[in-house]
Amino acid sequence: MNFYHLELSQWRRLLRLGQVRGEVDATCVGSCTLMRDVTSRGVAGGAKPVKTFQAYLPAHRTYSCIHCRAHLASHDELISKSFQGSQGRAYLFNSVVNVGCGQAEERVLLTGLHAVADIYCECCKTMLGWKYEYAFESSQKYKEGKFIIELAHMVKENGWD
Repeated sequence: MNFYHLELSQWRRLLRLGQVRGEVDATCVGSCTLMRDVTSRGVAGGAKPVKTFQAYLPAHRTYSCIHCRAHLASHDELISKSFQGSQGRAYLFNSVVNVGCGQAEERVLLTGLHAVADIYCECCKTMLGWKYEYAFESSQKYKEGKFIIELAHMVKENGWD
């Protein structure tokens, strides 16, 4: 059994060219994995691609990566909508999923000096925002261990009116 990890557009192209048999599942958005036996003509079988996210959040009011639709955070984890990122507005979350973290470094932000680590989507590797590792000013300590995700990189899904 072999695993093939391709973007959704790549799967559709392979299907159109007849190099893969099957169809793209409507629930598969963004990055997908197809598990099939390999034949001399390519991928055999008719099963559908499946999402490959590390974690799925409950289906009610979630925020997802705008690029690959990996779940990032539940609305219940939202602390504030009043933050500014490098690309515009950003939200502060208590916890996130499907996110990787870089090395912490000291940066002077709008609210003072902080030790922050860039965070990125584990599925498509897009830079999303940062994690507050340490706040040097006492009035900013509430941010420690929290996550900023810029609106430019996320979308609301499931249960929004």
